[in-house]
Amino acid sequence: MVVCRMMLVIKKRTTNVRAVPGIKWWKLRVTEVKFREELKQALGGSEELPNSWVTIAEIRETARKVLGVITGHRKEDKETWWWNEEVQESIQRKRLAKKWDCQTDEESRQEYKEMRSMANRGGEGQG
Repeated sequence: MVVCRMMLVIKKRTTNVRAVPGIKWWKLRVTEVKFREELKQALGGSEELPNSWVTIAEIRETARKVLGVITGHRKEDKETWWWNEEVQESIQRKRLAKKWDCQTDEESRQEYKEMRSMANRGGEGQG
């Protein structure tokens, strides 16, 4: 009789996708006037766009400066659909207590630590 114990390790395949920074073109609706002024200044004040690669590079550089750039990394979504109401409320209290990030005083930091430990325990009370 032969006895065999096997351990299989299943590794999640990761795809090597490069994070490409992108321009926040959706902000163009809000900052269109500023973008046009900056673009005119970058192109030397002319209304008509010359047909060259340098012009396209200037447009993209102006867009980066005025509209901003995203990192290209996506946040991974946490699977929160299965959390019960108690855990969700605990996480919400923890997020609200994170005001110490802006205030940096010891009292708000201590409050955040308490809320964090409560959230890590699954929303149970002190103890």
